[in-house]
Amino acid sequence: MKWRTGVELIPVHCRSKDNFVLSISALDQAFNQTRKRETKIRGILLSNPANPVGNLLSRKMLEALLKFAEEKNIHIVSDEIFAGSIYGEKEFVSIAEVVGSEDFDKNRVHIVYGLSKDLFLPGVRVGMIYSFNENVLAAARKLTRFSSVSAPTQRLLVSMLSDTRFIVEYIQTNKKRIRDMRDLFVAGLEELGIKCTDSRSSLYCWVDMRNLIPTYGQKGELELWEKLLNVGKINLTPGSACHCIEPGWFRCCFTTLDKDDVRVVMERIRKVVGSRTSCG
Repeated sequence: MKWRTGVELIPVHCRSKDNFVLSISALDQAFNQTRKRETKIRGILLSNPANPVGNLLSRKMLEALLKFAEEKNIHIVSDEIFAGSIYGEKEFVSIAEVVGSEDFDKNRVHIVYGLSKDLFLPGVRVGMIYSFNENVLAAARKLTRFSSVSAPTQRLLVSMLSDTRFIVEYIQTNKKRIRDMRDLFVAGLEELGIKCTDSRSSLYCWVDMRNLIPTYGQKGELELWEKLLNVGKINLTPGSACHCIEPGWFRCCFTTLDKDDVRVVMERIRKVVGSRTSCG
């Protein structure tokens, strides 16, 4: 996104005390600090459900975001690629529902989606743009000439997506499997004294390993990441790679595992935790 367009991405820092949920105050702070540097802000990029935390934006928060965008005269790009991977009791609300039911400026709202997560089809490379803005749609139509979906892939997907019964059953089964695997993974971490945020969706856990980092800071976080990789032979995503300003948080993808793998992963983490305890 940065390399091809030359845009500057400004992270909006959310905190653990708020379960890393986006707030207007955090957004406003990032906006004002960036404007002081005389950087022109064109829009808000957000993921809902959130990656890497796995929480959801409420309808009230989405309304506040739309009002904020209108006040600042900027656009909103909402990535909803995990919309079908909700396993909590809370219901997912798309920004399209909110902007369609209220008197908001639809031309500044754009939604992106793909089949790689909810339908586990990363190899087909199919993505979608849903926008109310004719200029954006016109530009997107021109870009598709350079990244078109092949005819065999289109035929396969049309057949699959037209089977409504299959899609509904698939999504329901997938949600249950994600929830079951998440519960198993989190229970294993809790046995090791490691906690996670209260996630409701997506394919990851946002894990609190602050007590395990040797020194508080990005350096200590990366030292733990290297130890998990080299000693435990497991690769987690350090929070600093996700612009988290609280060192010691890691993203763990549990959906690539089966039940037996979870036991192995926990033993490997236990090995790292044990060596940290013995050294400390």
